[in-house]
Amino acid sequence: MNSRSVAALACLLWLLPPVVSADWRDAVPDARLVGEGQLRFFGFRIYDARLWSSSTPVRPDTPFALELTYHRAIGRDDFVRTSLEEIQRLSGASVGAARLARWQAEMQQAFVDVRPNERITGVFLPGRGCRFYVNDRLQHEVADPAFADAFFAIWLDPRSRDQKLRRNLLGER
Repeated sequence: MNSRSVAALACLLWLLPPVVSADWRDAVPDARLVGEGQLRFFGFRIYDARLWSSSTPVRPDTPFALELTYHRAIGRDDFVRTSLEEIQRLSGASVGAARLARWQAEMQQAFVDVRPNERITGVFLPGRGCRFYVNDRLQHEVADPAFADAFFAIWLDPRSRDQKLRRNLLGER
């Protein structure tokens, strides 16, 4: 291959879109387990949750991953509905109907129907948005920092419904 061919190939590769990491761990360098806990509903174990980050305590300017391993079959529509309800509860009137509709469409692409022992991992990318992986395979990326903030607040906001789970995830046992 001559130097002109190498230069042409380099230009072509430069024009291609960046490859999105195949595994969530690529997006959270040096990830360490910050904390873990369980969500139970009427005594039934719904999922195990683990929070991964390179910084402890977790900082809003650092990527982190929230990994949920399910113990029950749950449908995508239930995920979307419950997530929207919690986002609305935490955000109040600051999130309008048009934005909620866009976020609903994003979540329809990000979530799947899960069976026991399947994992969905959400990766928070500060200032960029978030990615969702199903069993370590990229499912969908949301390029909306406001959505990422609102979504992860479901677990990490001081007003989260499950304070024990929040404290455990943040390593505040």
